[in-house]
Amino acid sequence: MPPLAETAPPRARRESQLALMWRRFRQHQLAVVSLWIVVAFYLVAALAEFLAPVDPAFYSARYTYAPPQGINFIVNDENGWRFQPHVNGYKSEIDPAAMRRTFVIDPEEIIPVRFFAPTEPYRLAGFIPMSVKLMGVENPRDPFYVLGADRLGRDLLSRLIHGTRISLSIGLAGVTLSLFFGIIIGGFAGYYGGLFDSAVMRVIEFIRSMPTIPLWLGLAAALPKDWSALQTYFAITIILSLIGWTELARVVRGRFLSLRTEDFVTAAQLDGASDWRIITRHMVPSFTSHIIAAATLAIPGMILAETALSFLGLGLQPPIVSWGTLLQEAQNIRTLATAPWLLTPGICVVVVILALNFFGDGLRDAADPHGR
Repeated sequence: MPPLAETAPPRARRESQLALMWRRFRQHQLAVVSLWIVVAFYLVAALAEFLAPVDPAFYSARYTYAPPQGINFIVNDENGWRFQPHVNGYKSEIDPAAMRRTFVIDPEEIIPVRFFAPTEPYRLAGFIPMSVKLMGVENPRDPFYVLGADRLGRDLLSRLIHGTRISLSIGLAGVTLSLFFGIIIGGFAGYYGGLFDSAVMRVIEFIRSMPTIPLWLGLAAALPKDWSALQTYFAITIILSLIGWTELARVVRGRFLSLRTEDFVTAAQLDGASDWRIITRHMVPSFTSHIIAAATLAIPGMILAETALSFLGLGLQPPIVSWGTLLQEAQNIRTLATAPWLLTPGICVVVVILALNFFGDGLRDAADPHGR
């Protein structure tokens, strides 16, 4: 007769709610790819000083509207084929139609490119001392414009990398504040109901009934013109949060209305738990996955709002570098005809918004307990 331990049925494996959510999320291939894209963009934002070849404010009037230089890795010279990362230099030509100077790539001029190139000391993220960049040219005087230059001869790649930090951080900070307001206001409205719930819903409906763009423009235009760049940054973030909390509040309120009659809430009330403890320790953790999905879907709206305000000149202003301020350079059709690479920040906006939307859709499907 076999021992009792061998005949006992195997113990069922228990998984947490987050583990179940992650297992279902991995089945959504498009959402997984979008997650990696979002992570890559946020890594670029975190390592902006290291990844940017030069300071975003550095300019060279000699190379205004210089076209992009593609990085090549193979050199064919008198010594034969060899591996040598490099870019080609420029030569100046006169456009006979517009009677102005233009730059074209000179394949005869080879400018070596070094990876992990030494540079002047700087601080990564403002506090980590470093003196090396991901890539750079051996001679700082040589032109190095992988994505081209703007009207002042500034490197578009460096400005795009630093702009990624501003635009993505505004989206993340704005959603964090919106999440705080949404959970507090929507949670108490759904938990208590009655007159307070009705008043909160009327406020939400009033805010959502107002045209979004004119409301953003009006609030942004009211900011003092003598504020510093940092003050403007925080003011724009708060403005976006004060408008964006309504959707999250509605989601939280609806969940609280359905949860406040559940048995575990009644048991906590009979046990003498305070309303604050019931809300924060019992009700909110029960639908954390839904909050995460709603917050992820709200980030693209924040990024688009900042980009639109900055593009129209009522959001962030130079010297702050964001995707919106970079797109101000692309307002002139004549400029775009000669320098189409100035639309690169717009491509980044499209990619990030699509990735965040697909990622949020995957989270929402994974968090849905009734999904298949």
